[in-house]
Amino acid sequence: MTTNHQKNIATFIHLSTFSRFLIPLGNFIGPIVLWIMNKDKSEFIDTHGKQAINFQISILLYALVIGTLTIPFFIFKFFSGMDFIDFNGFHDLHININEPSPLLLISGGILGFLAVVGFILELVFIVVASLKARDGEIYEYPLTIQFLK
Repeated sequence: MTTNHQKNIATFIHLSTFSRFLIPLGNFIGPIVLWIMNKDKSEFIDTHGKQAINFQISILLYALVIGTLTIPFFIFKFFSGMDFIDFNGFHDLHININEPSPLLLISGGILGFLAVVGFILELVFIVVASLKARDGEIYEYPLTIQFLK
């Protein structure tokens, strides 16, 4: 039987991820501190703590991948007014990388859109996990890599 105290701690573990808006890396520090302090008290708290931490690590990895993919688009946009290569070596061959192709701009826009949608979904999933913990239910975040088992 899960007590109200255990439900509250599990709920606060999930909600503590919002501390990142006030404290750098708060989305990791908050859940880890609450989980470490309370993981031995209940299997329910232990499970929710692991889920919250695994989700935050997964989100970090997804953000790094999207960020890594978008860096070239920002570099091309930043340097779009400069001539990187202006080669007129052969008679009919002229290479001028002055402006990124529309494909790069479209791809960068798609990745930016995915980042915004991912952020909104992250907030929704955290709120749903908090509500499930409050109700005494186990919640598994979608698309989460299980680092802590």
